[in-house]
Amino acid sequence: MIIEYIERALKKAEYKKLEDGTWFGEIPGLNGVWANGKSLEVCRDELIEVTEEWLLLKIRDNESIPIIDGMGIRFGKLVS
Repeated sequence: MIIEYIERALKKAEYKKLEDGTWFGEIPGLNGVWANGKSLEVCRDELIEVTEEWLLLKIRDNESIPIIDGMGIRFGKLVS
């Protein structure tokens, strides 16, 4: 369930190369979910980890999680 949500979220990710040569990535709509890495691959891996941690905190705190491509998570369960 969480993996499928993360996969959909990553399809929305936006990346940009910074002046110092590192990469910055974020997922629009998931406030506070961003990552930075020496390469695009490292940045993407970090973004996956940050997204997973963000989701787990949202679930634990019973907070609203945005729907992405018709998929959301409510009360720890997948919803469409």
